[in-house]
Amino acid sequence: MSERDVILNELAQGLRPMAQGVEWFDGLGSEEQSEVLRFLCHHCGQARAVEEDGPEAVRRSGLRPTYTPAVLITRGRIDEQLGKVAGLTPVDERRKAFRLLVAVLAIADERRRRRFCSGGCGHWWHQLAGADAAARSVGSDGAS
Repeated sequence: MSERDVILNELAQGLRPMAQGVEWFDGLGSEEQSEVLRFLCHHCGQARAVEEDGPEAVRRSGLRPTYTPAVLITRGRIDEQLGKVAGLTPVDERRKAFRLLVAVLAIADERRRRRFCSGGCGHWWHQLAGADAAARSVGSDGAS
């Protein structure tokens, strides 16, 4: 698991503020941003995103429904649209795509967690909240 993997999963689970995620994303080079968007697209598919996730993802991302990524995600087959969103190249569209794809991942992963992981699972990314809480408790009393 890489730092990128942790950051993206923390964003999708609401364990890290989106403003911090956007700042991190903006600090990446163009090729790294493309890589992150492709990674998110792939993981949305792995989490079994469905067409119905599009409108809710637009709402959660805070994007206007008329923005290009928002229009794309609500039109047609989700797997095709995810790829189109991830492939946007203008800088301002990439930032919107990032916010939107994180929201799609959040929705699809929440559903996957409810359906398949509610009794516990071995997915490392579903253990982040516990690890984050443990790190906070260790740091709060000065112990190491």
